[in-house]
Amino acid sequence: MAAPTDAKKKKWRKDTPEPAQPILDRTPPCDVSAEIAVLGSILLLPDVCDDLVMILKADDFYDDANRILYTHMTSMVDMGQKIDVTLLVNRLKSSSDYETVGGSAYLAMLANSVPNAAHAVYYAEIVRSKATFRRLIEASTSILRDAYDEAFEAKELLSQAEQKVFQIQDERSTQAANSIGDLLTSAMERIDARMKGTHSVGGVDSHFTDYDAMSGGLHNGELVILAARPSMGKTAFALNVAENVALLSRAPVLFVSLEMSGIELADRLLCSVARVNGHQLRNGSISQDDRKRLVEKAVEISNAPLYVDDSPSRTVSEIAAVARRIRQREKALGLIVIDYLQLIEPDNPKDPRQEQVAKIARRLKGLAREAKVPLLCLAQLNRQAEEGKDHRPKLSQLRESGAIEQDADVVMFVHREEYYHRGDEGSQFAGQAEIIIAKQRNGPVGDVLLTWEKEYTRFRDRSPERHSEFDNFSDFQAPGGF
Repeated sequence: MAAPTDAKKKKWRKDTPEPAQPILDRTPPCDVSAEIAVLGSILLLPDVCDDLVMILKADDFYDDANRILYTHMTSMVDMGQKIDVTLLVNRLKSSSDYETVGGSAYLAMLANSVPNAAHAVYYAEIVRSKATFRRLIEASTSILRDAYDEAFEAKELLSQAEQKVFQIQDERSTQAANSIGDLLTSAMERIDARMKGTHSVGGVDSHFTDYDAMSGGLHNGELVILAARPSMGKTAFALNVAENVALLSRAPVLFVSLEMSGIELADRLLCSVARVNGHQLRNGSISQDDRKRLVEKAVEISNAPLYVDDSPSRTVSEIAAVARRIRQREKALGLIVIDYLQLIEPDNPKDPRQEQVAKIARRLKGLAREAKVPLLCLAQLNRQAEEGKDHRPKLSQLRESGAIEQDADVVMFVHREEYYHRGDEGSQFAGQAEIIIAKQRNGPVGDVLLTWEKEYTRFRDRSPERHSEFDNFSDFQAPGGF
């Protein structure tokens, strides 16, 4: 193949964008004055933190001093402490950060940086926007380096580049909790499309009789861990509990779903309440009677005080901020459900994974106590639960950290023996389920027997056993009958 002519080289240079190095040598996008305005607003009105933590993370601050100050301020709010200059100075001095942030002169400047906190969210949006630009520059630099080095196949590098950009978008999501009524509207639209073939006091009761009898229900300030292997039914049980609390107790519930979308949860909720086969719902083959029940139940539960936050990533601080907003709106909060613990974003991604999970567990316990509500958090078990002949889960099988067991007030497992058997062998266990209470700080441990309705993804109380003396009633009929 002939070498490119000088004319072609000149044309290529003309059409090529500005060389990368001069661009990368520029000062990264930042607005330090907006960062100062954010911190000054917090000093004037600490309650604004509930809005700001939904927008900003500590890493969004370009200036090191501002990043340190924001970290201390949000930590003080999380621990229920008040914020003013004097308390902040004491905290900074105790952590040896006082001189690092600029001492009294810088703090005095912050306190007088804004006349009021009315525009705090606006300042935070500016800071977040600049941080997003910097993250895009970092991702683009990494992509550029890998492309020049030809470190990966072109197809793989393209996939990595797409993933890096989408990850920035996911991290920047500030979607608030959605009303179940709003989600059900979208869910009903999806159901219509499928049918047309277009496919576009002191706590609350769970309303599972035997569980409430053993545990006394769900208690305020307690961290309840519900663990199981995948596909065992822990999300279904948690959603059943949330449904019971919102519909029967009429207590506001926040369901934080880090794994499933809000629409999928709405589908599950509709199938569970209306007793409609979930598989038939997905393929659009439900009957008109089923559809009628779905519409009736959708109307019934659309006004339930159930809120779903399906953001793909949340820190404990962000979950706490969402809970505080719902409490402010509803004047009460009955239950927080998180699905699931291992998907919660750590405060420091550089920590070892076991330490990350331990910190998350401690923060969740703190959140339950701060919000004064029961917090039901789902967790994964490791693969040891599937080894050997005895598949019943144990506390030692909690995945990634023993601190989960330590910080939880209640640890319970969902167990269905049917899951481990197939064919005729499994038929004897069909529909049988257990909630194994392995730890209860203020009550007994033991097993709660339930019935699993697979087609509805629903658990219910087990029906009372029939009296054995009536099993062969026909054998004792009087001669000639009645």
